[in-house]
Amino acid sequence: MIKPFISLLKKAFVLPILFTLVSANLLSSQSSNALWFDRPAEHFEETLVLGNGKAGASIFGGVATDSIYLNDATLWSGEPVDPNMSPEAYKNVPEIREALKNENYKLADSLQTKLQGSFSQSYMPLGTVYLNFEHKNQPTSYHRQLELEKALSTVTYNVDGITFTREYLISHDEQAMVIRLKSSKKGALNFNIGFNSLLKYEVTSNESTLEVSGYAPYHVEPSYRGKIPNPVQFDSNKGTRFTSLFKIQNTDGELESTDKSVALKNGTEAVVYISMATSFNGFDKNPATEGADHKTIAASQLSKASSKSFESILENHLKDHQKYFNRVHLDLGETTAKDLPTDERLKRYAKGEEDKNLEVLYFQYGRYLLISSSRTPNVPANLQGIWNPYIRPPWSSNYTLNINAEENYWLAENANLSEMHQPMLGFIENIAKTGKVTAKTFYGAGGWAACHNSDIWAMSNPVGDFGEGGINWANWNMGGTWLSSHLWEHYTFSQDLDFLQDKAYPLLKGAAEFCLEWLVEDKNGNLVTSPGTSPENKFITPDGYQGATLYGSTSDLAMIKECFQQTIAASETLKTDVEFRTRLKKALAKLYPYQVGKKGNLQEWYHDWEDLDPKHRHQSHLYGLYPGHHISPEKTPELADATRTTLNIKGDETTGWSKGWRINLWARLLDGNRAYKQYRELLRYVAPDGVRASYEKGGGTYPNLFDAHPPFQIDGNFGGAAAVVEMLVQSSMQEIQLLPALPDVWANGFVEGLKARGNFEIAITWSNKVPTKVKIHSATGGATVLKHGSKQKEVTLKPNETVEFDW
Repeated sequence: MIKPFISLLKKAFVLPILFTLVSANLLSSQSSNALWFDRPAEHFEETLVLGNGKAGASIFGGVATDSIYLNDATLWSGEPVDPNMSPEAYKNVPEIREALKNENYKLADSLQTKLQGSFSQSYMPLGTVYLNFEHKNQPTSYHRQLELEKALSTVTYNVDGITFTREYLISHDEQAMVIRLKSSKKGALNFNIGFNSLLKYEVTSNESTLEVSGYAPYHVEPSYRGKIPNPVQFDSNKGTRFTSLFKIQNTDGELESTDKSVALKNGTEAVVYISMATSFNGFDKNPATEGADHKTIAASQLSKASSKSFESILENHLKDHQKYFNRVHLDLGETTAKDLPTDERLKRYAKGEEDKNLEVLYFQYGRYLLISSSRTPNVPANLQGIWNPYIRPPWSSNYTLNINAEENYWLAENANLSEMHQPMLGFIENIAKTGKVTAKTFYGAGGWAACHNSDIWAMSNPVGDFGEGGINWANWNMGGTWLSSHLWEHYTFSQDLDFLQDKAYPLLKGAAEFCLEWLVEDKNGNLVTSPGTSPENKFITPDGYQGATLYGSTSDLAMIKECFQQTIAASETLKTDVEFRTRLKKALAKLYPYQVGKKGNLQEWYHDWEDLDPKHRHQSHLYGLYPGHHISPEKTPELADATRTTLNIKGDETTGWSKGWRINLWARLLDGNRAYKQYRELLRYVAPDGVRASYEKGGGTYPNLFDAHPPFQIDGNFGGAAAVVEMLVQSSMQEIQLLPALPDVWANGFVEGLKARGNFEIAITWSNKVPTKVKIHSATGGATVLKHGSKQKEVTLKPNETVEFDW
């Protein structure tokens, strides 16, 4: 964190307090920018991960054998979904509504099974590459690390007085992984490359290159379905194909090969080039019969990469990565934490010790992971980003649309990574196409809809295997409503009118059309959804029935309200669709209003009923507070108080992704200390899955800083990083709040590069929890109001203008 301050010193944008911060950091060598360990990884949750937005690698850094799990964002099981899988399912809706009208919730639950379709497909592991070394004795001085600013991982160690070094990166420009290996003694580098995969594959080799060709299953049953017959199904004529090439380029020594490996003997330095490609050719193209030419693509990538030196690739890689990563700098003040391996830092921190640079590291790691996993057009980061070693991964490593896929992108705009939002925005275009069929065939409505799960094939139907799924999760149908909010959010941050007109508005309108037609009147004339559920939760009726199907669930109506408001705003901005806008405004006024229950909580259900699990991990009915915008302490204090009561009833103990969400909720309630308490808990050390005896306690953080749901889900990383921004900057199209939820322990600090709505970029220096220096930049020009406490300042900027001032 020294470089940003040196840069700022040159710019003279520093108060005396920052000289204290710089001095403190100069004295403390523990990092806010790197993970490091003094031993190789034994478990996946200890690996250091790299990615270029498509190819992913999880590096163990072993001495005798270095195992590297490989992934490709486009390698999934399955093939294009048939959205018309149940063309007459909608005919069951009137009967379900009648059951609900008669308050027969058991019957409604039973009938809901008729509104279920197929399960999603699963994200696949490509395989494992092995670098096998000839070392006779045990290593000393072992060190492996990942530098976030460089997206570069290194391993160094000594054996018999010889220093061995490995450097790993995955280049976006070259679409290749590149590993440089060195020995300090001439001729001491001896290694071979092997490969293994859980998929079907064949290996061939020549003198310097290992070639792997294979294919993924055409069907994989979700892991949560347990031991069912034939859960992984292969067919040589079906499924996504893949090619992976491994080439050794040596400076000396001799290259050798066998049928299954390539090797270098008696070398001093070498570079390994790894190229991966699949036949995925779009969500609606059969990858076996209409697929991309994966072999040619892989060969072309390898040829391009191997024609360049490691130094040249590294130089271009750094320019590319740092263009995004270095936009944001954060310093949280003086720290006295010890210089320890990352896992030891987590354990120390879990005891309540101070480590401000670990808090910064976790935030920047979230940004690093998004850059590394979300750069493939129309293929967003999944439940595990792009890093998955399992053929039946947890929850299929898919897109879970009732929170998880959306949480992955909460930091995209405000943490200044708007480009990484694009894969999700493109994916929404895809799922809206299948979603039109889902809306019509499952719900008898226009527009488009998406439900609980999706996958690379843009599946939009409700899941459950046609009646086998739990109603409380399988039948939720507000996925499209929630996804559509990302379109408006991208516009509010980017101010890109062309995007709003050409891409966002038609999709927003389609999502709103579905909701408009799905709503029905209750007995008092209010508009409600029927049937509806609240994601994964259940209610208890006064007579003791534990059900999931009801009318007018709060989360449904909160998401619809946000969708209608955003679509109206988009229509007004574009000065279009006056008639449709008027219909939305009328429906908005008739929505069943929020209800405050007898405990002072925001009701989750239409009636003031008990939850089966009062501390449930989902808090979907609080959507209006976050990520929505229509509940706030300033504008709706009574509802904000009710959300606070709800959060207190739920308590703070929950899973990783849920903790990430709750931190954001507390930040929106302007309670920085409560948000910080949960941020610390999010960083609670969790042992790797191979070590843990059970998952009985809630989430935290694995040794490599992966979020522990548990097991690993990347959404907690992204949600936690987004929450740091919410503590420091909150915004609307009219105003920007500075340090709105700053915890007491972050009394002094500096942040640069955060984005605010209206396309503003913000830098703040603060002391004793009060801003002392503010810098604001506008790429597109505009006016806003900066606020902190009772003080505010109006600012109007021309395009590409920057102003800075003492606060």
